[in-house]
Amino acid sequence: MGDLSIKNTIDLYLELLQTSRSPHTALTYQHALNYFLNVLQIHHIDTEHTPPTSLNEEMIGYLAAALKDLSPATEQLYLTAVAGFYEFLVAENLANINLTRMRKIIQHRSRRPGVRLPQFPIQAIDKMINYMINNINIPLDNVLESLRLHRDRAFLLVLADTGMRVHEACNLRRGDIDWDEGRAIIIGKGDRQAVIRFSQRSLLALRGYLNHRAKLDGASGRPLRSLPVFARHDKGAGKKVKPITTTTGRNIVSFWVEKILGPEEVGNITPHSFRHYFVTRVLQKSGNLKLAQELARHRSISVTQRYAHLSDSELDQGYHDVFEGSNRLSDPD
Repeated sequence: MGDLSIKNTIDLYLELLQTSRSPHTALTYQHALNYFLNVLQIHHIDTEHTPPTSLNEEMIGYLAAALKDLSPATEQLYLTAVAGFYEFLVAENLANINLTRMRKIIQHRSRRPGVRLPQFPIQAIDKMINYMINNINIPLDNVLESLRLHRDRAFLLVLADTGMRVHEACNLRRGDIDWDEGRAIIIGKGDRQAVIRFSQRSLLALRGYLNHRAKLDGASGRPLRSLPVFARHDKGAGKKVKPITTTTGRNIVSFWVEKILGPEEVGNITPHSFRHYFVTRVLQKSGNLKLAQELARHRSISVTQRYAHLSDSELDQGYHDVFEGSNRLSDPD
C-alpha cells in the first residue's frame, strides 16, 4: 500500500467503513479515530509521518486514560472503534500488534457503562389501553377507517399483553394462533421458536378485528392460515391482504400516543415500551422473576432483573408501612 502514515492508514480504514457500515456508525468511528489521533499527538507521535508499524498495544492505554473525562458509554464506544482499527492493521499486515493483549488492556483500564433501568411511563400506557377498550369510536360508514381502528386496538392490546416485539407481531399469521389454547408459536429473536400467550381481552380484540375483516380475507383467494393477522388498510393495499411492516407498527403506536396523550409524548412511547410494560406487569403481579424471564423470552435472567425495581409510589408505600405503623409517636400538643 505504499508508504503509509498513521493518519493515512486511518483515512483508508474509514473509507472502507463507508461501504460496510451505516453512515451513523461510520461517523462515530471517525470521531473516535480523530480523538485517538489527538491522543497520539499529545504523546509526541507525529501521525502525519510515523508509519502504522509503530503502533502498539500500550497506545490503547493512552487512549483509555484520556477517555476518563468522557462518559463510560463514550469510552467504550471509542475503545471499540480503535480496537476495530487495530484488527484491520493486523489483518492487512500493517502492524505487529498482540490483539489478545490489546483486549486485556481495554478490559482492565476501561470503565463499564452503568446499567440503565428501563424507563417508560406505565401509567401512560395504562391510559392508552383503557382508551382503546372503552373510548374508541368506530364508524360504521367508513370501511377502511373502521378496519384500521379495529386493527389498531387489537395491535396495541397484543403488544401489551403478549410481550411480543414489533417485528414478531407484524409477522404473525392467522395460522400461528391456537384459538382454543390462547397461544401462538412464533419465530422470535435469533430465529428461535417460541410460544406466546394471549389474554382474553387481546383475543377478543383480535376476533373482533378478524371477523370485521372476514369479507376481505375471503375474497383474497388464499388459505386463511397464510394471511397476516395485522394487515394494511390503505388505498395502496387495495383489496389485497398485505401484512403491515414494522414501520407501520411504529406509526400505529405514534398515532395513538399523539391522540390519547398529546404530541409532546410522541417518541417517548414506542412499540418496545409495551414490551417493558408487559415484563413489569408480570413482575408486579407475580413477584416471580423466573416466570417473567420465561414469558418475556429473555435468554439471561440478568436482563429480566433490570425490570425488578420498585416505583417511587411503591417505595413510598413500603416506607409508610415500615415506619408509619401503630408504633409511632403522637403529635405534641
